Amino acid sequence: MFGRQGSLHQSLGGGKAADILLWKQWSVSLGVIVVATVVWLIFERSGLPILSICSDVLLILIIVLFVRSNYASYRDRHSQTLPELELSEEMVNNAAVSFRVKINNVLLMAHEITLGKDFRVFFKVVTCLWLLSAIGSYCSFFTLAYIGTILSVTFPVFYSKYEEHMNRYCRMIHRKFSQQYKIVDDSVTNRIPRSLSKDKDI
Repeated sequence: MFGRQGSLHQSLGGGKAADILLWKQWSVSLGVIVVATVVWLIFERSGLPILSICSDVLLILIIVLFVRSNYASYRDRHSQTLPELELSEEMVNNAAVSFRVKINNVLLMAHEITLGKDFRVFFKVVTCLWLLSAIGSYCSFFTLAYIGTILSVTFPVFYSKYEEHMNRYCRMIHRKFSQQYKIVDDSVTNRIPRSLSKDKDI
């Protein structure tokens, strides 16, 4: 969204997804927040295993649909047919190609790290994983997913209303982070050799 060209609606992909994120369909956006909150409370506060909750929900749904269909047949009424769910071959191929590219990039990075070709990348990856581990020790995966869902639904609409102020503050924060990163990069990272296995390669 920052430094974009065009409207915010276009930068979010346009269509229904952008309408939901920008609260142009406020009932759907509010429904997303309500459903996410209910799901978070069920998974986080109930203490039940995920498999049990998913099985119970599917069981209730199947029973309700089955009873509804038979009741309509008993009353000589035509029940509303459910749409057929089918994934097109093009959609699956595009998803597979995109997933393959991302996985290959991760595997390439892991290969370079394990061979010791770039110790700076190793240092950065270890730092990021340590931060994720520290964050995960304070909250569960469902809490992080819930926070991410709420932010993804609420942040775009607030940004569209207060775009100038948020851009100014974000530029200030980015400038400070860049200064701190440059200090760390000059004092620590640049002193780390890019490869610890030059002798082995020779």
